[in-house]
Amino acid sequence: MMRGEAGLLADLGALAIPFAAHEHDAVFTVAESDAVHAAMPGAHTKNLFLKDAGGIFWLVTVPSDARVDLKALPAAIGSKRVSFGKAEDMERLLGITPGSVTPLAAINAEPGSIAVVLDDALAAADPVNVHPLRNTATLGLAGAAILDLLRHWGHQPLITTIPVQESE
Repeated sequence: MMRGEAGLLADLGALAIPFAAHEHDAVFTVAESDAVHAAMPGAHTKNLFLKDAGGIFWLVTVPSDARVDLKALPAAIGSKRVSFGKAEDMERLLGITPGSVTPLAAINAEPGSIAVVLDDALAAADPVNVHPLRNTATLGLAGAAILDLLRHWGHQPLITTIPVQESE
């Protein structure tokens, strides 16, 4: 059952998790995000919705400036070869559309239907800025609080160092 943003806000209240909410214009690109993020303290994120060769879906959250090494990623997360997931799978599993991807969308995912991964630098950061299931707002909350929410929703998040491409 899709609990959506209302469920997310209810759980933030129930778990007494402090957060900062920022409303803004819709952002679709990292460049647009950068302009919005300049006004917000904390770590910014980028999310990859992936499917591996074994048919498992992955939601991987990394720092926004990370260029993820997709060849090295499977070994780091204990997966097989990965490719980008389709928008219809994202909508079916997470109830969101591309552009609004966030680890908080796991509120809509059945436990076990998707593997959620958080880069270890983000897990330790505070605040971490993520979308509340839409790209016209950003929530800033501790990485530890994101992990608490994921566990509250029945997911077992994997925290690991996500491999990045060496800059040219």
